[in-house]
Amino acid sequence: MSSDRAPAALGPYSQAIVAGGFVFCSGQAGIDPVEGVPANGIESQTHQALKNLAAVLESAGASMDDLVKVTIFYADVDDFAVINDIYARHVPDPPPARSAPANVRLPRGLLISIDAIAVLPS
Repeated sequence: MSSDRAPAALGPYSQAIVAGGFVFCSGQAGIDPVEGVPANGIESQTHQALKNLAAVLESAGASMDDLVKVTIFYADVDDFAVINDIYARHVPDPPPARSAPANVRLPRGLLISIDAIAVLPS
């Protein structure tokens, strides 16, 4: 699966794979899909990463409401509160299971990457 509303893969991987009734989404970073460059700052990158994730899910026939597991990788542990606040506005209630490892070195100076698993609606 792929969406032109999300940045192209930076390497040999798919934006998402559908298998066994699930959508497995690769990490979506805060990269503007039109310009191909990272958004400025953690707030903008977080919003953009979540928009990119939503676009990939939509291309697979799912939505943010179908998320069951999310992993947020981010560069600076001090950004957790900002990320958490933005994330809460984009996910359903109850929110999906989540992990959020910090102090992760991401390529291209990125500040955040979000991968996810969603269940396809029946």
